Amino acid sequence: MYLSHIPASRISSAILCAMSASAFVVGLASAPVHAAEFEYPEEPTSWGLGIGAASTQDPYTKIDRDNDVLPLIYYENTYVLVFGPTVEFKLPGLRISDTQRFNFSIVATYDWSGYEEGDADILDEMDDRDGGLWAGAKVEWQNEVVNVSAEWLADASGDSDGQQLTLGLERTWEFGERVTITPRLAAAWLDKKYVDYYFGVRSNEARFDRPTYDGKSSLNTEFGVRGDYMFDERHSVFLDLEAVRLGSEIKDSPLVDRSTANQVVFGYLYRFE
Repeated sequence: MYLSHIPASRISSAILCAMSASAFVVGLASAPVHAAEFEYPEEPTSWGLGIGAASTQDPYTKIDRDNDVLPLIYYENTYVLVFGPTVEFKLPGLRISDTQRFNFSIVATYDWSGYEEGDADILDEMDDRDGGLWAGAKVEWQNEVVNVSAEWLADASGDSDGQQLTLGLERTWEFGERVTITPRLAAAWLDKKYVDYYFGVRSNEARFDRPTYDGKSSLNTEFGVRGDYMFDERHSVFLDLEAVRLGSEIKDSPLVDRSTANQVVFGYLYRFE
């Protein structure tokens, strides 16, 4: 369903980028190349339902914190993973050794970024900026030290026509059988069209305190940590905290009065299988 909205050329480019990046890292791996083989990871079918609460602080001048309640849907098997607004269509992975593996997937996610006129005084008489469907590709290197991922997404809805590339590191620690903690660090590159759409000011929108601004590509730094607590095999809760340090090209926008953005998400999930 999601792939019908994604231009074929973008999907092909995404796969090539993901494969090229992974091939480079494979060359750095210590495991012998002859041991590598492509295969689907065997995952039993499992699914669950839950509810979450998200509190988000966007960087726009004097904008109120946005608080939302949202349903959570989880489904996973060998070929697909669904969690919240994100769907991953799994491709055959590359197993290097018992402790190293590369996973590849096509990704589609719904993004609620953007704003409406009236969300803040600085946005009065501005055209609405929509979020919409983003799609692309992802490659992940799983190993004993830290998991490394690269994800490329493009605006499949056609609102901004922007692109973003995220390189991330994360590792999970287990404390007993119930608690896991997963800190993460990422660098997110946002292209000119993305920054101009969400943080630019068009000539017809300019006023004395909001001059025309043409956005340029920017690099954000993201810090986050997620904690999970499992009451038993079916019931669990999680808390996810994220802070984003904005690139200078975003901070320079006349719409912005802060150097960071942040989000807190708390959720409950019931697993049926």
